[in-house]
Amino acid sequence: MNQVVVFTGLPGTGKSTLAEEVGRRGGVPVFAGDWLMGALKPHGVLAGLGRPEFLAMYYGLLETLVRRQLMLGQSAIVDCLVDDATVAGWAQLAAEYGGQLRVIECVCTDLEVHRRRLEGRRRGIPGWHEVSWDHVERMRIEYPGIGSEHLRVDASEPVEGNLSRVLGWIGGWKDQRRQ
Repeated sequence: MNQVVVFTGLPGTGKSTLAEEVGRRGGVPVFAGDWLMGALKPHGVLAGLGRPEFLAMYYGLLETLVRRQLMLGQSAIVDCLVDDATVAGWAQLAAEYGGQLRVIECVCTDLEVHRRRLEGRRRGIPGWHEVSWDHVERMRIEYPGIGSEHLRVDASEPVEGNLSRVLGWIGGWKDQRRQ
Protein backbone atom coordinates (compact mmCIF):
# COMPACT_ATOMS: atom_id res chain seq x y z
CA MET A 1 0.00 0.00 0.00
CA ASN A 2 1.32 3.44 -0.91
CA GLN A 3 1.86 5.82 1.94
CA VAL A 4 2.11 9.54 2.43
CA VAL A 5 4.42 9.99 5.38
CA VAL A 6 4.38 13.47 6.90
CA PHE A 7 7.11 14.64 9.24
CA THR A 8 5.82 17.63 11.19
CA GLY A 9 7.11 19.66 14.11
CA LEU A 10 8.80 22.90 14.95
CA PRO A 11 12.02 23.89 13.17
CA GLY A 12 15.06 22.21 14.74
CA THR A 13 13.27 19.07 15.96
CA GLY A 14 14.77 16.66 13.43
CA LYS A 15 12.00 16.51 10.78
CA SER A 16 14.32 16.87 7.82
CA THR A 17 16.96 14.51 9.19
CA LEU A 18 14.42 11.72 9.69
CA ALA A 19 12.45 12.43 6.50
CA GLU A 20 15.58 12.39 4.36
CA GLU A 21 16.92 9.18 5.89
CA VAL A 22 13.58 7.39 5.52
CA GLY A 23 13.43 8.63 1.93
CA ARG A 24 16.96 7.40 1.19
CA ARG A 25 16.30 4.00 2.69
CA GLY A 26 12.98 3.53 0.93
CA GLY A 27 13.79 5.20 -2.37
CA VAL A 28 10.83 7.54 -1.76
CA PRO A 29 10.92 11.24 -2.73
CA VAL A 30 10.96 13.79 0.09
CA PHE A 31 9.12 17.05 -0.55
CA ALA A 32 10.03 19.94 1.76
CA GLY A 33 8.03 23.16 1.74
CA ASP A 34 11.03 25.39 2.47
CA TRP A 35 12.86 24.05 -0.60
CA LEU A 36 9.84 24.82 -2.78
CA MET A 37 9.53 28.35 -1.40
CA GLY A 38 13.26 28.90 -1.77
CA ALA A 39 12.98 28.01 -5.46
CA LEU A 40 10.14 30.51 -5.97
CA LYS A 41 11.48 33.45 -3.97
CA PRO A 42 14.14 34.64 -6.46
CA HIS A 43 11.44 34.91 -9.14
CA GLY A 44 9.33 37.35 -7.13
CA VAL A 45 6.43 34.90 -6.77
CA LEU A 46 6.25 35.41 -3.01
CA ALA A 47 6.58 39.19 -3.03
CA GLY A 48 3.60 40.93 -1.48
CA LEU A 49 1.80 37.74 -0.46
CA GLY A 50 -0.12 37.89 2.80
CA ARG A 51 0.20 35.02 5.26
CA PRO A 52 -3.02 33.26 4.11
CA GLU A 53 -1.97 33.39 0.45
CA PHE A 54 1.56 32.25 1.28
CA LEU A 55 0.27 29.26 3.26
CA ALA A 56 -2.24 28.36 0.54
CA MET A 57 0.59 28.30 -2.00
CA TYR A 58 2.92 26.40 0.34
CA TYR A 59 0.45 23.63 1.12
CA GLY A 60 -1.03 23.63 -2.39
CA LEU A 61 2.36 22.94 -3.97
CA LEU A 62 3.10 20.13 -1.53
CA GLU A 63 -0.35 18.60 -2.06
CA THR A 64 0.12 18.69 -5.84
CA LEU A 65 3.41 16.80 -5.57
CA VAL A 66 1.87 14.24 -3.23
CA ARG A 67 -1.12 13.78 -5.53
CA ARG A 68 1.19 13.17 -8.49
CA GLN A 69 3.12 10.50 -6.60
CA LEU A 70 -0.11 8.77 -5.61
CA MET A 71 -1.38 8.96 -9.20
CA LEU A 72 1.80 7.16 -10.25
CA GLY A 73 1.14 4.46 -7.65
CA GLN A 74 4.04 5.62 -5.49
CA SER A 75 4.58 6.79 -1.94
CA ALA A 76 5.72 10.25 -0.86
CA ILE A 77 7.33 11.85 2.16
CA VAL A 78 6.51 15.42 3.20
CA ASP A 79 8.65 17.56 5.50
CA CYS A 80 6.62 20.50 6.83
CA LEU A 81 4.55 21.80 9.71
CA VAL A 82 0.91 20.71 9.46
CA ASP A 83 -2.28 21.29 11.38
CA ASP A 84 -5.28 19.00 11.86
CA ALA A 85 -7.10 20.40 8.81
CA THR A 86 -4.12 19.68 6.55
CA VAL A 87 -3.76 16.19 8.01
CA ALA A 88 -7.45 15.46 7.37
CA GLY A 89 -7.24 16.71 3.79
CA TRP A 90 -4.10 14.73 3.00
CA ALA A 91 -5.54 11.60 4.64
CA GLN A 92 -8.54 11.89 2.34
CA LEU A 93 -6.25 12.43 -0.64
CA ALA A 94 -4.21 9.32 0.20
CA ALA A 95 -7.41 7.28 0.64
CA GLU A 96 -8.66 8.42 -2.81
CA TYR A 97 -5.68 6.58 -4.30
CA GLY A 98 -5.89 3.55 -2.01
CA GLY A 99 -3.08 4.84 0.15
CA GLN A 100 -2.60 5.69 3.78
CA LEU A 101 -1.38 8.81 5.58
CA ARG A 102 1.13 8.38 8.41
CA VAL A 103 2.12 11.40 10.52
CA ILE A 104 5.27 11.64 12.60
CA GLU A 105 5.44 14.58 14.99
CA CYS A 106 8.99 15.60 15.84
CA VAL A 107 9.51 17.41 19.13
CA CYS A 108 12.43 18.34 21.34
CA THR A 109 11.41 18.25 24.98
CA ASP A 110 14.71 19.78 26.16
CA LEU A 111 14.42 23.48 25.26
CA GLU A 112 18.15 24.14 25.67
CA VAL A 113 19.00 21.29 23.30
CA HIS A 114 16.32 22.50 20.90
CA ARG A 115 17.67 26.04 20.85
CA ARG A 116 21.27 24.84 20.36
CA ARG A 117 20.18 22.55 17.51
CA LEU A 118 18.39 25.41 15.78
CA GLU A 119 21.07 28.03 16.30
CA GLY A 120 23.87 25.68 15.24
CA ARG A 121 22.41 24.54 11.93
CA ARG A 122 22.84 25.88 8.44
CA ARG A 123 20.39 24.31 6.02
CA GLY A 124 21.79 26.00 2.93
CA ILE A 125 18.47 26.12 1.06
CA PRO A 126 19.05 28.28 -2.03
CA GLY A 127 16.89 31.42 -1.94
CA TRP A 128 15.62 30.75 1.58
CA HIS A 129 16.46 32.09 5.02
CA GLU A 130 17.67 30.44 8.19
CA VAL A 131 15.13 30.27 10.99
CA SER A 132 15.57 32.14 14.29
CA TRP A 133 14.48 31.10 17.78
CA ASP A 134 11.85 33.88 17.68
CA HIS A 135 10.36 32.18 14.61
CA VAL A 136 10.20 28.88 16.52
CA GLU A 137 8.37 30.57 19.39
CA ARG A 138 5.82 32.06 16.95
CA MET A 139 5.32 28.65 15.31
CA ARG A 140 4.83 27.04 18.74
CA ILE A 141 1.73 29.25 19.16
CA GLU A 142 0.50 28.88 15.57
CA TYR A 143 0.94 25.08 15.47
CA PRO A 144 0.11 23.76 18.94
CA GLY A 145 0.35 20.11 17.81
CA ILE A 146 -1.93 17.68 16.10
CA GLY A 147 -4.78 15.65 17.51
CA SER A 148 -5.00 12.93 14.87
CA GLU A 149 -3.28 9.58 15.20
CA HIS A 150 0.47 9.98 14.91
CA LEU A 151 3.85 8.84 16.18
CA ARG A 152 5.78 11.28 18.35
CA VAL A 153 9.59 11.22 18.41
CA ASP A 154 11.84 13.37 20.57
CA ALA A 155 15.03 14.96 19.18
CA SER A 156 16.48 14.72 22.70
CA GLU A 157 16.80 10.98 21.97
CA PRO A 158 19.40 9.47 19.59
CA VAL A 159 18.56 9.76 15.88
CA GLU A 160 19.04 6.02 15.23
CA GLY A 161 16.49 5.13 17.91
CA ASN A 162 13.97 7.60 16.50
CA LEU A 163 14.63 6.32 12.98
CA SER A 164 14.02 2.75 14.12
CA ARG A 165 10.73 3.77 15.77
CA VAL A 166 9.62 5.61 12.61
CA LEU A 167 10.46 2.70 10.31
CA GLY A 168 8.65 0.30 12.60
CA TRP A 169 5.59 2.53 12.76
CA ILE A 170 5.27 3.06 9.02
CA GLY A 171 5.79 -0.64 8.40
CA GLY A 172 9.34 -0.13 7.22
CA TRP A 173 10.39 0.11 3.64
CA LYS A 174 12.84 -2.16 1.99
CA ASP A 175 16.23 -0.46 2.09
CA GLN A 176 16.77 0.80 -1.48
CA ARG A 177 20.25 2.21 -0.88
CA ARG A 178 23.02 0.66 -2.91
CA GLN A 179 25.10 -1.61 -0.71
